[in-house]
Amino acid sequence: MESGASPPAPPFAENEPRRTGVEVKRSDAPLRVLHVVAPAALGGLERVVHGLTRGLVERGHAITVATVLASPQDTGFVSTLRTGGVTVQPLVVRQRGYLEERRRIRGLIEELGVSIVHTHGFRPDVIDSGVARRLGVATISTVHGFTGGGWRVRAYERTQIAMLRRFDAVVAVSSPLAESLRRSGVSGSRVHTIRNAWVGVDSALDRRAARSALGLAPDGFVIGWVGRMGAEKDPLSFVDGLAMLSDLPLHAVAIGDGPMLEPARARARVRHISERLHLPGNLPNAGSLFAAFDLFVMTSRTEGTPIVLLEAMAAGVPIVATEVGGIPELLGGTGILVPPKSPAALASALRTIIQNEERAAGLAQAGRERLRLEFAIGPWVAAYEALYRSLAGVRQAHAGRPGNST
Repeated sequence: MESGASPPAPPFAENEPRRTGVEVKRSDAPLRVLHVVAPAALGGLERVVHGLTRGLVERGHAITVATVLASPQDTGFVSTLRTGGVTVQPLVVRQRGYLEERRRIRGLIEELGVSIVHTHGFRPDVIDSGVARRLGVATISTVHGFTGGGWRVRAYERTQIAMLRRFDAVVAVSSPLAESLRRSGVSGSRVHTIRNAWVGVDSALDRRAARSALGLAPDGFVIGWVGRMGAEKDPLSFVDGLAMLSDLPLHAVAIGDGPMLEPARARARVRHISERLHLPGNLPNAGSLFAAFDLFVMTSRTEGTPIVLLEAMAAGVPIVATEVGGIPELLGGTGILVPPKSPAALASALRTIIQNEERAAGLAQAGRERLRLEFAIGPWVAAYEALYRSLAGVRQAHAGRPGNST
């Protein structure tokens, strides 16, 4: 085991649930599940894994998260999991150390006696899931979405989809994503739609504190944008849309890092809005800052069930978002939808909200109510638990048969 890593989960009798707001329901037999993730900076995927594993621990299950890391430096994800009572096994593996990674994942599966391996993201799906299948352990992947883009990314995604066809269950976080997986050849009987839930923010700041943290004045209208600065999130459309609102007194903040950050800064200079648009890069605990915004914008070209929209709904911030992927299903009419790659349509929707306080307040209230009714953490964790139980032991019946190895 990794030096300094958390010990394996204790025996079931000692694995008492922690009381942190999730309803605890004891089931007939606790489950032993290994989650595998190659985490980046704490983002949507990482938030989902954190909320799900914490909820499962609170239901009395023995949950371990194997984090595949390029260096021992903690991105914040490991400490966040441990704070929530989740056992973590950091696996520091060189970038292309795939054989070593598979060997260590195999060791964890055998040591912990898990009945299910749950992977999240390209690398665990492709590299690690086959180890579990060889050992007769059920495999589940949660697909958080595909970004598309250049030929290299598309090639990676085709490889991932080919591997997903071998899983016992594939969870899609939105109905459009589930349909896309079926069209790609993943068996319909193995595809399950479980939308992400709202797992909460432990350190959410109030409006004044959030604005102070962002270096903003306590008054004035502020538009927020949070996400990875990649082509799939289309920050340039956000910049161009803002430039069409030069007659309105407002400020904007776009939080995130990635290959499009410098192009976005350059576009802001060309469009003469650098003084009104702050592009700080990544900020720690960005989810705690949503109260600083009067309006939240998402300009993505592709999405699953984006956690940032749930964060905006929880903060009572009205939303303007592109009509792609799982966004319409998530909002359910509680935000304004615009076409992707259309700065003019975006600017028009923003103007509508900025100039109509009553409309803005109505959307914010509707969003909060929808969040409470449709995205509670308890039913979400229960849905995964039920799926686990339906598959626990399924691989043992087929272990050793031809065609079950990777």
